[in-house]
Amino acid sequence: MLQSSPRLRRQTASAVGAIALIALGAAPAVADEGSSAAMTLGKIAPIDGVKPGSTFDVPVSFTNTGTAAANMVWLSYTVTRGLSHTELPSNCIRYEIPSFDEAPSKSEAVCKFDQTVKPDTVYATEKALTLKALDHALYDRLRVTVETSEPSLGDNASEPVRGTGPAVRLVEQPGATPAGPLDDQHPDWDAADMKVTADNTADFEVAGARAKGAVGDTVAMSVKFTDAGPGWVLRDSDVSVTKVRIRMPAGTTVTKAHGFCDKVATGTYECGTSQSWVDEGKGETYTFNLRIDKAVPGAKGSVALAGESRPFDKDTANDTAPITLDLTGSGDSTTAGSGPTLPIAGAAAAAVAAGTGAVLVARRRHATRR
Repeated sequence: MLQSSPRLRRQTASAVGAIALIALGAAPAVADEGSSAAMTLGKIAPIDGVKPGSTFDVPVSFTNTGTAAANMVWLSYTVTRGLSHTELPSNCIRYEIPSFDEAPSKSEAVCKFDQTVKPDTVYATEKALTLKALDHALYDRLRVTVETSEPSLGDNASEPVRGTGPAVRLVEQPGATPAGPLDDQHPDWDAADMKVTADNTADFEVAGARAKGAVGDTVAMSVKFTDAGPGWVLRDSDVSVTKVRIRMPAGTTVTKAHGFCDKVATGTYECGTSQSWVDEGKGETYTFNLRIDKAVPGAKGSVALAGESRPFDKDTANDTAPITLDLTGSGDSTTAGSGPTLPIAGAAAAAVAAGTGAVLVARRRHATRR
């Protein structure tokens, strides 16, 4: 999942805070030289088998692994479109981020904790945040971030909505083992990404095509891939949701292929998807220009799903479909450039027949005169 740069968010928040303090004639609080707070998340296990329509808790803990206390902490929970936030505490806000570039749409909740977080101490929220699996949930992502600077909203984020539930606080976890410090370049924040898998299915299907034309024609042909749902499918970044293998009918040549398609053999193309996810009810349409070179009786092509495994797709009957070519004009034995040949051959035959007839007439006349 993509999100705005934590460094940019910290810089923006710091700049705004500094301006506010200067305006008030105050100076920012500075920890002792050489000491600072550092945030490290505890481990969060992947979440499997949630039922669409159900809710589940997200237990989160973290440790201040630095040498100074933090006076304020923010926890962020970012989810992809198969998940949603339920009622949020009043010290949290929620906003939506639409799909952009290579990232799917997501929803983010940010909770502010205005309290001291001591060093070498494990903290958790007194009540875990709750998420809901929507009807189209299948393969989703959850990202949790803890930081000591207020995160900024991206330019394309929706207007934030504040939670209406009772505010929650951080509570110390005296029996928990503190997390070890992170060896990285951002001690003031830490993030973890988890997969959330729902007990759901998604039916991938392909639709074939029927092209029509005469030998020598170039015709347009389109085939479709659709996720019939109910689940949407999210793959890892830069991985095509699926591959579609298209075999053209014999006797044809592709003069223009779809931009997502590569030629893998003579007359055969493999097509990917525009993104690493597909929403339920959506898909791709692949369009080709096909030249009919010659008539091949009974020639058919095919469309078939390929690529990544699909354990979520239980219906395999619609994983393949035919491509049919209907020829118009001259007969099945016609080939491109043979049209002029047939009249010439016919004329030659007529000439031969005429010559033969002339010879027979001449012989009959000669016989009569004798």
